[in-house]
Amino acid sequence: MIDARKLLLPPGGAAAIPLHVVARPDWPGFRAGLSDAAQAWAKAHSYEAAPLAVLVVPGRKGAPEAVVVGAPGQRDDPFALGAIAARLPEGRYAFADKTRATLETALGWAGELYRYDPYRATKVKAAELVLPSRALVDEAVMIANTIAAVRDQVNTPANLFGPDELERDARALARAHKAKVTVVSGPALEKGFPLIHAVGAASPRKPRLIDIVWGKANHPKVTIVGKGVVFDTGGLDIKPSSSMLLMKKDMGGAANVLGLARLIMEAGLKIRLRVLVPAVENAIAGDAFRPGDVFRSRKGLTVEIGNTDAEGRLILADALALADEEKPDLLLDMATLTGAARVATGPDLPPFYTDDETLAAAISRHAFAVNDPLWRLPLWRAYDSMIETPVADLNNAGAGGFAGSITAALFLRRFVEAAGAYVHFDIFAWTPTAKPGRPKGGEAQALRAMFAVLKERYGK
Repeated sequence: MIDARKLLLPPGGAAAIPLHVVARPDWPGFRAGLSDAAQAWAKAHSYEAAPLAVLVVPGRKGAPEAVVVGAPGQRDDPFALGAIAARLPEGRYAFADKTRATLETALGWAGELYRYDPYRATKVKAAELVLPSRALVDEAVMIANTIAAVRDQVNTPANLFGPDELERDARALARAHKAKVTVVSGPALEKGFPLIHAVGAASPRKPRLIDIVWGKANHPKVTIVGKGVVFDTGGLDIKPSSSMLLMKKDMGGAANVLGLARLIMEAGLKIRLRVLVPAVENAIAGDAFRPGDVFRSRKGLTVEIGNTDAEGRLILADALALADEEKPDLLLDMATLTGAARVATGPDLPPFYTDDETLAAAISRHAFAVNDPLWRLPLWRAYDSMIETPVADLNNAGAGGFAGSITAALFLRRFVEAAGAYVHFDIFAWTPTAKPGRPKGGEAQALRAMFAVLKERYGK
């Protein structure tokens, strides 16, 4: 991972190669103002300033003298202009039109140059972008480095990133911001958080609940909960191998929640933040929990296990119950929870669920504004019957195979009663096909949208 501070620079310092963004209709006039050699170069390359097409104009000594980029089309991704970074020679660049140097462009630039390759000797191209203000640099670096940290955690193979490593990273984050950390494990976990214990009992890498508290006690309480299943075999309802290949990313909710916490603390938002991460491995052994087992949750609700591969909602249920006990003003969770969400809205558009209309409107507005797509789905109470069972208060797997993401959200909603507002995000935390500024692999989702919501509500 390259530190974004080495890629996104404040004004001043060494001269930068100008980046000229030119719309195709304006290209003939712009070309006429170039030197004869530059015009000949453009003609030799049949350059016409098509959207996002790049022309590197060489100077007298062969080094780039300028770069021309075709202006993005209206339907192009907002990160796309920054994503030209990977197509440029090493050097320092600055947009001739400073209005092009937006936060989205900077994030696209840094994201395009992100690599997760600790096991290969590769060299990342050092294309630097000079931004027009120190404030923009600080914001872009903060967000870009947070996204990179989330990607690193999700991309790390499960043998190298278990509950111990998740706790290590959480402690490092807390230490950097003088937050308090408590970790519940062993007999205390079994007694106080029986669902978390049951899911993680079969793994030699022992389950735990990571609890971080930051901020002043008199500030509004915001609690964020992240699913930390470091690897999911499916348990005794074992997944096929094809479905298990990406299960190192099943802690993507925890990674994104830790990323959101990092942004909140670095920005100094006026909230009393609590971060809860149940960290487990859903493994298979003689002491694995079974289909048909019944457990009493922390909240007191009894849960019948309809499917051991619906483990994420179990560990979240105990964590949400703890969070709800202190009646936070806002409670949210992020989880790579259901394949049904991917079927419904695809990998790039995570659904979210909330009963709070004001909060829903704010999330949708900011998700669009910051290019962090989210789509609201309903907490359709008529489907509560799908998670009912004559054996216990709830079944963890919805009957009938329908509305899988909705029934999972309804299950979680049963464990939240006292919070002022609650929202659940069913994220994918993965980019299956590379996009501008987003390489294939682990991904930050819902993080930037919720940070924008929190900044608006609880700014400095």
